Order: sequence, then structure tokens, then C-alpha cells
Amino acid sequence: MEKMTKRERVEAALNFQEVDRLPISIWYHLPHVDQDPINLAEETIALTKKYDYDFIKMMPFGNYGAQDYGLSIKFHCTPDKPAKERKFGIEQPSDWTKLEPLPAYYGSYGKQVQFAQQMQKQLNGEDIPYIQTIFSPLSIAKKLAGPRIYTDVKECPKELHQALEAITETTINFIKANVEAGVAGFFFASQCASYSLMSGEEYDEFGIQYDRRVMEAACMDTYFNMVHIHGENTMWDKLEKLPCNCLNWHDRWIGPTLAEARKMTKKCLCGGINEKIFMHETVDTIRSHIVEAVEMAGKRGYMVTPGCVAKLDTPQINFYAARTAIENV
Repeated sequence: MEKMTKRERVEAALNFQEVDRLPISIWYHLPHVDQDPINLAEETIALTKKYDYDFIKMMPFGNYGAQDYGLSIKFHCTPDKPAKERKFGIEQPSDWTKLEPLPAYYGSYGKQVQFAQQMQKQLNGEDIPYIQTIFSPLSIAKKLAGPRIYTDVKECPKELHQALEAITETTINFIKANVEAGVAGFFFASQCASYSLMSGEEYDEFGIQYDRRVMEAACMDTYFNMVHIHGENTMWDKLEKLPCNCLNWHDRWIGPTLAEARKMTKKCLCGGINEKIFMHETVDTIRSHIVEAVEMAGKRGYMVTPGCVAKLDTPQINFYAARTAIENV
């Protein structure tokens, strides 16, 4: 089969068409450069070329969506320590009512738009799809408020809905600005859709209705949109129905398996690498895991990725091992 470009390979996988080889990408945080959008774009592109990945899952720091709303964050700016919450921004129910929609070019959101703009500028027409990371509105609210979010769902629903409306509008503003910056689509992370955290009825009210609005906006002018189903005991069946064309979750250590998911959805599957143990695996084990994943998922409608972000101290040889493994499956 004639060699494909990276975009052709990704689009073929999304459309369940034959590929010359399976698309692959592995992502992890870059906390030593993620406060400088220009440097972050440089490092992201350099790593993509180093390992010859087929698409870029952009990696802004994980709390960017909550900082502009009052979350205080400790930045270490070293390769081995990601940013962490220092002080939550919601201390009482009335604080939720103070949230308003923000423009895309404001504060931390603006930095991530600049990140996308720099990706476009520095790639300069190279055929590597890049997708921006966005979070579900409820996930952003949780980052802003901390564990109290699960109490506020029950005790002050009106105030929380007002905040979620504002966060949803902000996220849609952010989506539009990133589309202008040339993103191929979005990586939508939902971190609260777990039966261990809330009931299905609560997520229907405070989660899925806002998720759908965000993903409808994301899919409007893009071709590559991935929903990441995060955590244990997930509401996989609810999130699978969101507008998107591929799904990502912790498939190697939380159900469903890739084989099971193939029977549950017609969307492209992204996974196969166990991010919990990837850093400790031998080269041979990595290769055998990818062979197993291909046997479960098949070669159409599948891309090799981790189930979530890879660990910061993963040896370089493990990334090379994963990339070379797909040449032989």
C-alpha cells in the first residue's frame, strides 16, 4: 500500500478505512515549558518528530480552565513536577454566582489559544493534525472548587447551574478561537462521570447536557474529536453517545476492553497502552501489549495511544518501543 501522510492515516482510521500502518501518539505533560506557549509549541513539535507520531494531543497544564475563575496554582516549572492546586476558588455557594463567561483571549485561556496559534505557525503547513485539550464544564468546576463540588450538586444546584452555564459559554468561546488557529479538533476530558463520584441522574443534570453543547460546538468545523472517559466505574455508555468520532479511556486496566468496546460503539477506538505501568515495562512487554491491543481492536477504526497521560519519568526507550512496535502488527 502506498505510504500515507499523517493526516491521511488519521482520517482513514477515523473513517474505518485501510491504513498503511496504525496511527500512534503518546502524550504527557511538559511542566518545565507549559507556562510559555511558544516554548511549549516548540517542545511539543520536537517530541512529535522525535518519535514520529501521527498526531499531536496538545498538553496545556491541567488546571488552565479554572485559573481565570480564581483557582490558585503552584507552578514548579521543572520536568518532573506538574502544576498543582494551591487554593480552591469556591469557598461558599454564593461564589458560584460570580462566574461569568470569559473571552477566549483572556488569561490562561488566552495562553492556550496562543499555544494553538504557535502550533499552526511552527508547523507551517506540515501535515500533522493537532487537537486541543478541553475539559467538561463540570470537570472545570471540580478543579475550581475541589471535592465540595459533589456536595454542592445536592445542596446548591441553582448556583452551580449558573456557574456551569458561564463555564460552558467560555469553553465554546475557546473552541471557536482554537478552530481559527487551525486545530484538527479537540480532546474532551470528562473527569467526573463516575458512579463512584455521583449518580447517573446527577450527571445527566449537571454533566451531560453541558458536555453535549461543548462537543456540538467542537465538531462543527473540525474532523478529529476525541472523548476521554476518565477514572474508574465510569459512565462509559453516557459519554459514548456524545458528538465525537473517537473514544479514549483506561482500556488496559478499566473496562470495557478494546474487544468489548468494539461491540458497543461504531466510533474509532484510541488506546492499547497501559499508562499506569508503561514507564516500568520492558521493550518486549510493550511490543506484546500492542500486538494484543491490535488483536482486540482490529486494524480499522483504531489508533494506538495511552489510556491517559503517560508518566513524566517514562524512559525514552519505551516511547521508541511503542512507535517501532506498530511497524510489525
